[in-house]
Amino acid sequence: MLNRRGALGAFVTGALASLAARGAEAATLDQADPTEVIVLWPGGAPGGEGVTVEEKILERSGPNGPRDRAQIHTRTPTLAVFRPKIANGAAVMLIPGGGYERVVVDKEGYEMGRWLAERGYTCFVLFYRMPGDGWAAGGDAPLQDAQRAVRLIRSKAQAMGFSPDRVAVMGFSAGGHLAANLTTRFDAATYAPIDAADQLTAKPSLSALIYPVITLDLSFGHTGSRKQLLSGQAAPERVVELSPEKQVREGLGPVFQVHAADDKVVPVENSLAMFTALKAKAVPTEMHIFEEGGHGFGLRATPGKPVAAWPGLFETFAKRHDL
Repeated sequence: MLNRRGALGAFVTGALASLAARGAEAATLDQADPTEVIVLWPGGAPGGEGVTVEEKILERSGPNGPRDRAQIHTRTPTLAVFRPKIANGAAVMLIPGGGYERVVVDKEGYEMGRWLAERGYTCFVLFYRMPGDGWAAGGDAPLQDAQRAVRLIRSKAQAMGFSPDRVAVMGFSAGGHLAANLTTRFDAATYAPIDAADQLTAKPSLSALIYPVITLDLSFGHTGSRKQLLSGQAAPERVVELSPEKQVREGLGPVFQVHAADDKVVPVENSLAMFTALKAKAVPTEMHIFEEGGHGFGLRATPGKPVAAWPGLFETFAKRHDL
């Protein structure tokens, strides 16, 4: 386990440090880390007076496998930037999973960022705070980061060569819950504005939910995410507030979903419930359920399986909705 503050002192903060340490490698999914990083909160993330945890990177790679890291206890939320060689005028904010206990760096962050950048998208990988780490906002701390991140991305659109009206979010697993929470509660007043960027909307132009945690309902919710989000405060109204399928309303941006029927970690019923809620409110939506794929397939666990088609299906959906 590496302490990224001590290991890479060349950056101003530990959050910057973990994002630039690796050199280029030969494998397609295992290349150099991004060196361009945007800090979300210049004066520090809100509500951190009681936070004592230490931000770290866990190295989980096997001896012969691709790079596999996770960040725990995010103290300085950031966006890692992937710029395309030829921009298509759209941006995607990626929200990796990790059960609201960590942020998966490579599989659901950097690998997807490279794939999308190769297709013209300006990409931003979000490193968000964990709800159980003592932040005053509790279960809304990750949403604060997601809202702030989308607003900052829009504030930089002209300078970075994409349209502020073409900003999508893509979330995986627990990151899919955060993406869905942002999609349905983009205008919730979770923090006090700090600059001009906070006057911009946090509403995603389009959302992609990949094997997402959705409900906090005990019948088929992901118990680990539920525990972290509620932090022991399981009041019925809070469960409803943090269950995106119960927050769907008319006028949301298009939503794309992918799930595997044999997912043993996050039951496919999560995506089914969200799809049903979106259809009931006439929100443009598309869902793909694959027979086989399990959980956490990302890009690397799909070769030879029908679920390998999902990135292309997303790209087609995005283009059809002008993204």
